[in-house]
Amino acid sequence: MKMLRLGIIGISEGNGHPYSWSAIFNGYNKEYANDCPFPVIPDYLSKQQFPADQIQSARVTCVWTQDIEQSRAIAQFSNIDHVCESLEEMAELVDAMLLARDDAETHFEYAIPFLKSGIPIFIDKPFAYSTQEAQLMLDNCQYEWQLFTCSALRFAKEFQLAEELKIQIQHIEAGIGKRWNKYGIHILEPSVQLLPHRGKLLSVSNTGDEFSDDVSVIWENASARFRCTGDQPSPLEINYEGSKHSGKLSFSDTYNCFKASLQCFVDKVVISKSLPITRTETLEIITILEKGLKG
Repeated sequence: MKMLRLGIIGISEGNGHPYSWSAIFNGYNKEYANDCPFPVIPDYLSKQQFPADQIQSARVTCVWTQDIEQSRAIAQFSNIDHVCESLEEMAELVDAMLLARDDAETHFEYAIPFLKSGIPIFIDKPFAYSTQEAQLMLDNCQYEWQLFTCSALRFAKEFQLAEELKIQIQHIEAGIGKRWNKYGIHILEPSVQLLPHRGKLLSVSNTGDEFSDDVSVIWENASARFRCTGDQPSPLEINYEGSKHSGKLSFSDTYNCFKASLQCFVDKVVISKSLPITRTETLEIITILEKGLKG
């Protein structure tokens, strides 16, 4: 099988995914580690063994950002061969796309040329801030499996439980720093995958204040409370209560959850042409995110 060619789009404020996602496919150049504006990225990359720990079936071959100098910096750090000057140029050079910006309001603009061209695309979280925006992108897919989106935390090994434990979970409480609009998805999505028998969504409310968010979600068979603590640090963890068992799940391994989500995109979407997360679930998650927004 030929090596798949991926393109990557960035960069948005405070989001280093163009550096880290590309390195998960390509490895990274230690010579430029100190130039990376996100020190946490070379720190966790340095704990991996390259090329053994990178994804083997695809390579990020080109990058585009709105700033050519940033594009060159990403390319140097993440061993990307080609810096594109336009999205049209990139569309001619790739088998699939990584839209590695977390500002949801720009996703449609950047995704639409690739969606209309039938190119598979992984869109960074949060996918959209409304079901209307999400549906608009889904409606422009040429194939049902073309668009993949998720929080990588969905794939974190720390947040996985056996099916027999998931079945009896009745309530989840989870916390994270920052605010609901951008970071709530990181506790919402892994929590949803822990509640396969949650049933119909009934209500969503946010009783937080101007500094933090406190979002309560009620389904037919389960409930959840999500706290986003704003500028106050918070451990990224999920506490669950079940009819027979309760426990706490704490996140610790950034590299491997990113790698698992990207591997899923390559293997399940691009190669197998399948849809690993149902559209119904994706839209339910966006509905909760939208209803939890304040103001």
